[in-house]
Amino acid sequence: MPDESEVAAVNAKPAEIDKILETAKIIAVVGLSEKEDRPSYQVARYMKMNGYRIIPVNPNAEEILNEKSYRSLDEIKEKIDVVDIFRKPEGVPEIVEAAIRVGARTVWMQDGIVHNEAAEKARRAGLYVVMNKCMLREHRARH
Repeated sequence: MPDESEVAAVNAKPAEIDKILETAKIIAVVGLSEKEDRPSYQVARYMKMNGYRIIPVNPNAEEILNEKSYRSLDEIKEKIDVVDIFRKPEGVPEIVEAAIRVGARTVWMQDGIVHNEAAEKARRAGLYVVMNKCMLREHRARH
C-alpha cells in the first residue's frame, strides 16, 4: 500500500472530495467487472444505488449493472464527471490521457492505485485527482 505522504501533494483535499461527490452525476468506471464479488462491481453498484449514473468501461462485457459497457472512454458520447479507475498503476497514464481528451472533471484511482506522474498531468490539465481512496468509503463517510 502506498505511503499517504507520497500522494498528498497532488491528491484532492477533503473539501475537494466533498465537491466531487456533491456535483458529480456521471461516473465512468474503467475496469468494472461483471463479477459481483469484485470491488469494482460493489463500488459501482453502491454509487448507482446512491443516485449516480454508472458507465461501465470493460472491453470484454456487453452490459454491466444494466448499463451498456464501452471498450474505452473515447467511445462514450456523454459528458463524464468522474473517471473511476480499477486498473493496475501501469495502466493509469493511458486512462488519464483519455480522461483529459474526453473532458472529464476528475480522475479517481481506487485503493492501492497511485501514479504520481499521471496525477500531475491530470492536475495540470485542470482535473481533480483522487488517489488511493475508495469512492464507496468516501461517499459513505459523508452520508
